[in-house]
Amino acid sequence: MPKRGKNYKELAKIVDKTALYEVNDAIDLVIKTAKAKFDETVEVHARLGVDGRHADQQVRGAIVLPHGTGKSVRVLVFAKGPKAQEAEAAGAEYVGAEELAQKIQSESWFDFDVVVATPDMMSVVGRLGKLLGPKGLMPNPKSGTVTMDIEKALQDIKAGKVEYRLDKTNIIHTPIGKASFGEEKLLGNFNALMEAIVKAKPAAAKGQYLKSVTLAATMGPGVKVNPMKLVFN
Repeated sequence: MPKRGKNYKELAKIVDKTALYEVNDAIDLVIKTAKAKFDETVEVHARLGVDGRHADQQVRGAIVLPHGTGKSVRVLVFAKGPKAQEAEAAGAEYVGAEELAQKIQSESWFDFDVVVATPDMMSVVGRLGKLLGPKGLMPNPKSGTVTMDIEKALQDIKAGKVEYRLDKTNIIHTPIGKASFGEEKLLGNFNALMEAIVKAKPAAAKGQYLKSVTLAATMGPGVKVNPMKLVFN
């Protein structure tokens, strides 16, 4: 376990580790404990009652948060011809094909946050799987990053699209904005994300689906939300 600084320990005293908070109260606490010298990112950590080792229990998707993420996103697009021109016109920071793949392989170049590709470029992008995969950068049709509609993909990403997916311990970690957003915007983003995760519940999932939900700012303590109180139609 990493050593916690004095500031963290002081802020942690505000949070009752044994309590399951209402969402509004949890967000309020997260904002109060975000005292770093930079605008901290607020993340949701949701443990699900599934086993991601089975294909029929995977949970993965993407959603455009109603209030964005507060982060400027650098997008790399693998495309050729008219689709490359479309990507440039839509505001992609980097557009190319084999030459960009080579740059990533030979220079360990990763000055981008999201990778989008047209389907015909996946034979090139596929060779980068071992490099992009561990960083969560591999394009995927389920997250809308393998597509022919490059313009829409870029619009969504720039507007605040986030991907949610299980890690090896069946937890989803997803940002929902900055501490400076305030309670209302963070609540709107939280509800949108959690509704998407609930709708993505696999048919094979048994028992309690939302095992635990925790909110935390970048440098702050985790605040547990009562998962039983989260109801989405």
